[in-house]
Amino acid sequence: MKDLGAIMRQAQEMQTKLQEAQEKIATTEVSGEAGAGLLAVNLNGQGHLVGLRIHPSLLNPSEAEVLEDLLKAAHADAKAKVDAMVARMTEDAMGGLGGMLPGFKMPF
Repeated sequence: MKDLGAIMRQAQEMQTKLQEAQEKIATTEVSGEAGAGLLAVNLNGQGHLVGLRIHPSLLNPSEAEVLEDLLKAAHADAKAKVDAMVARMTEDAMGGLGGMLPGFKMPF
């Protein structure tokens, strides 16, 4: 087992990397699309809606249900991309942890 000082240094480095990753995640935007690009949403790294683009052809009142479905699909697409980005960046930031505490899984 590594000495306690080395473990503490490694944990401190990981904490710094995680903080940097969280800051980058907060400022990153991800786009999700539906309807072959007729509707697009932008989410930030925290999953908040920060942008929306609707093609004018979808603004027909008789197409309201289609627009609702496309909006949900575009949001789901963007949210899946945000989740994957957060997981990837968190894993990258925690890269050295595996050797420090084998079998330990973070709660998020």
